[in-house]
Amino acid sequence: MCGIVGIVGNKPVAGRLVDALKRLEYRGYDSAGVATIYDGRLERRRAEGKLFNLEKRLDAEPLSGATGIAHTRWATHGVPNEANAHPHFVDGVAVVHNGIIENFSELRDELVADGAVFNSQTDTEVIAHLVARHLREGLDPAEAMLKMLNRVTGAYAMAVMFRDDPGTIIAARSGPPLAVGFGKGETFLGSDAIALAPFTNEITYLVDGDCALITREGATIVDFSGNRVDRPRQLSQATAFMVDKGNHRHFMEKEIYEQPEVISHALSQYVDFATDRVNGMASQIDFASVSSLAISACGTAYLAGLIGKYWFERYARLPVEIDVASEFRYREMPLSPSQAALFISQSGETADTLASLRYCREQGLKIGAVVNVRESTIARESDAVYPIMAGPEIGVASTKAFTCQLAVLAALAIGAGRARDMVSVEEEKALVRHLAEMPRVMSQVLNAVQPQMESLSRELSKCKDVLYLGRGTSFPLAMEGALKLKEISYIHAEGYAAGELKHGPIALIDEEMPVIVIAPHDRFFEKTISNMQEVAARGGRIIFITDEKGAAASKLPTMATIALPHVDEIIAPMIFSLPIQLLAYHTAVFMGTDVDQPRNLAKSVTVE
Repeated sequence: MCGIVGIVGNKPVAGRLVDALKRLEYRGYDSAGVATIYDGRLERRRAEGKLFNLEKRLDAEPLSGATGIAHTRWATHGVPNEANAHPHFVDGVAVVHNGIIENFSELRDELVADGAVFNSQTDTEVIAHLVARHLREGLDPAEAMLKMLNRVTGAYAMAVMFRDDPGTIIAARSGPPLAVGFGKGETFLGSDAIALAPFTNEITYLVDGDCALITREGATIVDFSGNRVDRPRQLSQATAFMVDKGNHRHFMEKEIYEQPEVISHALSQYVDFATDRVNGMASQIDFASVSSLAISACGTAYLAGLIGKYWFERYARLPVEIDVASEFRYREMPLSPSQAALFISQSGETADTLASLRYCREQGLKIGAVVNVRESTIARESDAVYPIMAGPEIGVASTKAFTCQLAVLAALAIGAGRARDMVSVEEEKALVRHLAEMPRVMSQVLNAVQPQMESLSRELSKCKDVLYLGRGTSFPLAMEGALKLKEISYIHAEGYAAGELKHGPIALIDEEMPVIVIAPHDRFFEKTISNMQEVAARGGRIIFITDEKGAAASKLPTMATIALPHVDEIIAPMIFSLPIQLLAYHTAVFMGTDVDQPRNLAKSVTVE
């Protein structure tokens, strides 16, 4: 959510700031703004909606200046409009801010009593007022910034610019990520390395409690008490090339069709196809000595973890405790150093997941991170990092990151099974051969089911409610299918364990209700067919996603049957992900929603 960029430069920065913001669009936002210092004045341009609205403002009213900050806002306090868009100005102070100032109401009341006049509904404006007040008290910018930081509470990243000190930006982090980039006679600031990739690959990541004084010569980093701290510089692996849609209509469509390729990249890190063995990457945690495994994540990553739970328990005989991170962090679950924990996050910056990781760290657990961004906070704070190699995922609704997370979890579960002597060498080779088939089968499925999914989407778009059912690993997949549909089409959808149908959801079944049943021909198939019969008996319209064996075995009437190639259970979740992704995508396209940036959603959720 939200994006920050800043440049203390030696040439005009407004255009470059907007270009950097474009690289952060994947985070989700509803307004944007840019501010610069020129000729002793702070100037800004802000616009509601997408970045092209801001670009139009800048075309009509250009900004000069070699120092500037910019922001994409995802509304928390106050509606998404120009008045609430960042940057916010108060008496020569300009602020952009990600996160939430939790005590803003108390601070606002104090400031209003002191004579302050607020021009927005945001919590961010209290930052600018506090800093401006401390400057009036005679403090210099760095002192004013530190005094403000010791008043505010919450999770935040911020950048502050000063009219009377045009060669300086001061940034601070307490939660959401910030990176400082170093160039020749210029220094940069960004919410992540992707934003800074066109300018530099030399990066320093701020950690919680860091405050950075940024000038053209570099950056001085102190803690919130003003004590100097050292943070390492490193070379970023973020690409400097802008990600584009290619020949696809949306990033989501492009990312769906990239899955055979990126799955190949992911698997190549974890398995040796020459020997059909899981390689050493999967042994960074000593699963042989682990008594149990805790998994935590949010959203789609949590559903990937649920499928991983089935694999770790089946193949490694390793007990797994899993919960969404927003609950995990507050359950005060008893933990032991004999356990290990896995945290799954596409961005590697998810606030609740990071807080859960830190709780497990305090309990002495070995920590593993399944992430797409190797340089992320979750990766940096983990003992073992398992990159999913999905490449940049721009669409807010995750597709390729989900299947790459599954591929990595499958490899880890097999590796854990071997380490615990629960999977024989022969079984490991068989399972790895099934993983090796996956990219080919995915390509085959994507080409085969596209027309059918597009046709079905027209029917689905007329519905207000949709029910998804599945058993075994198809149960979390049913929840993922429902999540995808509701995220981008705004149709209400729910995913249930098929065996729970009689315990409530069956009351919803009528002639208008589509029921999407995910049922590969596996050991659960016959039981799922029984649930389908219950739906059919009540007139429910069944969309049956199965495989060739399942289609041949079932004689029930359906609204549509999608028959995929029959595959082994270890890769079925990845293969069966494809039709549910395509169905959600085409339904959203047909309904005309904003597929890549659905309303109210953000790609990287860095606050609670």
